[in-house]
Amino acid sequence: EVQLAESGGGLVQAGGSLRLSCTTSGGSLADYAIGWARQVPGKEREGVSCISTSDGNTYYADFVKGRFTISSDNAKNTVYLQMNSLKPEDTAVYYCNVNVFYWGQGTQVTVSS
Repeated sequence: EVQLAESGGGLVQAGGSLRLSCTTSGGSLADYAIGWARQVPGKEREGVSCISTSDGNTYYADFVKGRFTISSDNAKNTVYLQMNSLKPEDTAVYYCNVNVFYWGQGTQVTVSS
């Protein structure tokens, strides 16, 4: 069974940057879609970005385009989400997922104004 562990969340001021990491175990990352979604209390979880580990194709939600970058290091079984120019509305718990099936426990990102 694939397990995921996120790290890298924290508190940052608006305009700052954070890098989230998602490390998987229990299987190779080859031929997976690895993604990040986020959720705030009272709202549905929303997709942020994902990457295909087989061909490197990426997807970004409109609200993060130009600010966030997703990348993968298959040798380390790790996917990264570089988040720049953070805004207070980016505050959420960020979850890593594999094929929108396996989910991590989430990491809190808080952006202060």
